[in-house]
Formats: sequence, structure tokens, C-alpha cells
Amino acid sequence: MTKPLEGVRVVDFGQFIAAPAAAQLLGDMGADVIKIEPVHGESARVIGVPGQAMLHAYSRNKRGVALDLKDPRGRRIAQELIAGADIVVQNLRPGVMQSLGLGAQTVRSRHPGIIYATVSGFGLHGPSRLRPGLDIAAQAESGIMWVTGERDREPQKVGFQVVDSTAAHVCAQAVLGAYIRRLRTGLGDEVEVSLLEVAVHLQAPNWGAYLLTGKEPIRSGNGQPALAPAADVMLTSDGALVVSAYSDAHFERLSRLLGRPELGTDERFATNAARVRNRPELLGELRAEFAKMATDEAMRLLADNGVVAGRIRTYGQVMASPDVDASGIFINVTDVAGHGTTTLGSPWHLGSVPELSGNGAPRLGQHTAEVLTELGYDSEAVRALEAAGVIRSSDVEPADARVATRR
Repeated sequence: MTKPLEGVRVVDFGQFIAAPAAAQLLGDMGADVIKIEPVHGESARVIGVPGQAMLHAYSRNKRGVALDLKDPRGRRIAQELIAGADIVVQNLRPGVMQSLGLGAQTVRSRHPGIIYATVSGFGLHGPSRLRPGLDIAAQAESGIMWVTGERDREPQKVGFQVVDSTAAHVCAQAVLGAYIRRLRTGLGDEVEVSLLEVAVHLQAPNWGAYLLTGKEPIRSGNGQPALAPAADVMLTSDGALVVSAYSDAHFERLSRLLGRPELGTDERFATNAARVRNRPELLGELRAEFAKMATDEAMRLLADNGVVAGRIRTYGQVMASPDVDASGIFINVTDVAGHGTTTLGSPWHLGSVPELSGNGAPRLGQHTAEVLTELGYDSEAVRALEAAGVIRSSDVEPADARVATRR
């Protein structure tokens, strides 16, 4: 069965999350992704467990090539790889690719059919275009931190790299659109994605309300400022869950299920506007009832009767969830040393991709010799380049192709 991007080559100059994750999504659709790193390794390789986690999550089944791009011979190899590619993805520090002669304008002038994608912190055209940007800076400057946390406490970040991760999906989506256009017209394209724009766009409902009313959104903890109960936490006798029942009909149903039908007609809670005004009293009444129940009991009661709720799970509990297990999002892969490990697959299912590759992230320079051989370099030339420090080639033979097993 032919995968959607089988025969497509992606050259990935990314580091950390956004660009490597975008390339990973394309790789899971069948693209041949060549990951370019410095001979000393990309930055994620030297920041301990967080960096290793990024590599395991976002460099599965890529072919790893280590080059010194400051050396003309290393740049020449990169140019040769680009010449045979369909897509380039990069998120290096602003100006680096241009200084190496590998920027979008230079590459596309030589290869007008190529799709060149850049992920930046703050966009390529504003006054902050040369600033380095990370997820946390985008969360801060986009308003995400302003609306996250308790009303009377300091602003909070989201508990994971939400902007980086979303930027990867946005980048992959835009690249696929550009590739479809190329199939129709033969013309390449330049894709630009910034963490700042992605972070702003993630808040579209908040921005919609602000643009309509001019009123700044406020931090309101887990609840939603204009709806109640909505995303409010209820502690049970053995855990916690969130409940949303803000329409009048749903709140009346929730009241009946809790054995408190009078709450639905109480003037303090009879409408959403009244419930928002009286949120502390509302939560006091609801939490007193949920505290009498175990989480499983409460979830059965609500889910079986059409009330939106979700148990708050630890990571271990998430992995044990039958729904998560059935989704197949966790996959088993094998690294170059033959060790098995569990990582994340892509969060979609395609009939043409029944199973993802079981190869884990490549060792630094694992496929350098293999890829250079494909470019026409003989073994003597490869050895000479390695002796000169232009490339790094792993002494471990590439692992046989494996198929990931869904857990």
C-alpha cells in the first residue's frame, strides 16, 4: 500500500521541537526525512532528559546526517541534499541559514520547485524578527500567560510546550497545502510559521470576545469567566474531575442527578448569568455533593446521562486508560542498539498508513555514510571528510527496518 508521501524527501534542519516535529509528521505519512545536525549534535542532545525526550518523540525513523555547515565542504553536501529534496524545514536561530547560503530566497532561486518552511519565534518581518524565540516567550507575549492561572495569583504558563507542539502541526499543514499546489502547478512555495502567531491564534475564542467587546479577558483559574459551571474542578472521595453543564437544561439535569433538583430553580443559579455572578456559592453546593462520591461513580452518573465531565488523570493513569490504549497513540520502537522503548505516534489514522515505522531516533551521524553514498561519494571520500571533521559518521550499522507495534 502506497503511503501519501512515499517518494517525497524532506531535509530537516530543525532543533528542539517545532521544526523536527513538523518533519516527523511528514515522515509518518511516508516521507524520507533526513535530519541534519552539527557534528557535535543538535542542541537537544546536550540538555539531559528533556532533550532526549524531544529526540525520541520527534526524530523517529529519520535518517541522521552530521555535517559541519561552517565548512564549505559541509555546505556543499547540504546543497546537494537540498537539490534532491522536495521540502526543507528549519527553525535555526534567525539569520543562520541565510549566513550559510541556505536561506529560503537563495534555495528557492536555485530550486523553484522546492517548498521551504521556516519556523521562527516572532515572524520574519517585524522588529523582533532577529530575536531568538522559545515556547515560553510566545506564551508570555501572546496573552496566554495573562489568562492562565488564578485571578489573584501570578500569571502561569501552560504545563507543556503547547505553542511549539501546535506550531509543528500548523507548519506540516501549510507544507502539505504547498505540496498539493506544487503537484498542480509545478511551483514551489515558501512557508512561514511563527510561534507568536500560533500562540495568538490558539486563543481565537478569547480574541473573538475581546474584539467584539473591547474587554480584556481575566484569569479565572479552571473555570470559564462567562460560563458556569464550565471546566470547574470537583473533588471526589478518591480523586477529582471536571464538569461542564452551563446551559440551563444541562444544569437542571445535573442538579437532578445530584439529588438536588432545587438548585435548578434557585434564583441564584436559574440562569447562566446568575450562576456566573454567584459562582462561589454554586461551586460550594456542587462540591459538597461530589465529595460524597467516588470518581468512578460520579463519572458513570454524568456520562450515562449526557453531562460533560472528565476525570483528572496522572500520566500513569492516562497510559492505563482503555480509550488511550485503544487509540494506539503510544507505539513501541527499537533504537540502533536494539533496545525497545515506548514513544508517541502521530495523532491521526490513515488507511494508507496502517502501521508506523518501528525505528527510533537515529544516533548522531548514524546515516551520514549511507546518505553520502547515495549522493555519489565513495568510501574513500567519506573517510577523508570524516578525518577532516566535516562530517560525523556513526560506527553502528543502521538497524533493519522495523514496524512499530501499537500498545
